[in-house]
Amino acid sequence: MKNLLTDIAGVRVGHAHDASIATGVTAIVFDKPAVASLDIRGGGPGTRDSALLDPVNTVDGIDGLALSGGSAFGIDAGGGVQAWLAEQGRGFRIANAVIPIVPGAVVFDMLNGGDKNWGRFAPHRDLGYVAAAAASDNFALGSVGAGYGATTANFKGGLGSASATTAGGVSIAALAVVNAVGSVTVGNGPWFWSAPFEIDGEFGGYGMPASFTPDMLAMRIKGAATATAIENTTLVAVVTDAILTKAQAQRLAMLAQTGFARAIYPVHAPLDGDVVFAAATGVKPIDPLVGLTELGTVAANTVARAIARGVYEAKALPFPGALPAWKDRFATRRGN
Repeated sequence: MKNLLTDIAGVRVGHAHDASIATGVTAIVFDKPAVASLDIRGGGPGTRDSALLDPVNTVDGIDGLALSGGSAFGIDAGGGVQAWLAEQGRGFRIANAVIPIVPGAVVFDMLNGGDKNWGRFAPHRDLGYVAAAAASDNFALGSVGAGYGATTANFKGGLGSASATTAGGVSIAALAVVNAVGSVTVGNGPWFWSAPFEIDGEFGGYGMPASFTPDMLAMRIKGAATATAIENTTLVAVVTDAILTKAQAQRLAMLAQTGFARAIYPVHAPLDGDVVFAAATGVKPIDPLVGLTELGTVAANTVARAIARGVYEAKALPFPGALPAWKDRFATRRGN
């Protein structure tokens, strides 16, 4: 187990980013079509092909997911992932036509100091292709891919991942692009809101503060000085090796979304675009009631861990006024 999304067999992840523009794309590629759905809680989402994932609609399996920076410009990233999959002969077949199914979502990283004067077309489609081509069973965390230009209210955001296994032996893993309007830490200290769910010091091992002051519980959001608070959104992909229907995948996404509230303060704001995709590779049977509830419970904890790891592993952007990385302020592990 690598504590990554790719601990689920048949799942690969690749990144691509442009340092000068301070944006990037992360591609999730499934070796075989995965049953998938989603849950949207943010008030300002930017998504691609989200309607396909409604349980009442026809297409059950997806070939990949495209997570991107660039706000609405980044929706083109799915076209790049789709192009790479088409070259591999992957997709939904209708007579002689083969159409790769690649839903996706974007984060707003347009005000992070990078040069967004990219010309007629945004670079995200090409970055999506490169990310898909680079997909493997091992991948970096922090300021990479779709998390390259991500920020939070007080520290540099990034891309995190975590995995777990239920008591019933079903595997679940999460990948998070953390560009939250709020804070992932308690106040400006080293403690992560996700601390109760941390495993083996995976994001520093600081635990929670001994007590909470009013300042720790004060709302910290981006753009507070101008009341804009628009530089937002956390994206999560949850993947399991369980056998699920499309409706069960949607329920899993809803349960997993609980992990946002365990990791980000505040969350699901009016201009957040918070989205959870849930996909199942269809290997292990589970009980449709108790088993799915257990899976969702563990998924929420795993999402909280992935969000914290995204900030813990991030590196500051090299621009004037850039937010510090968590590791710029605190030791990587208590006592070091």
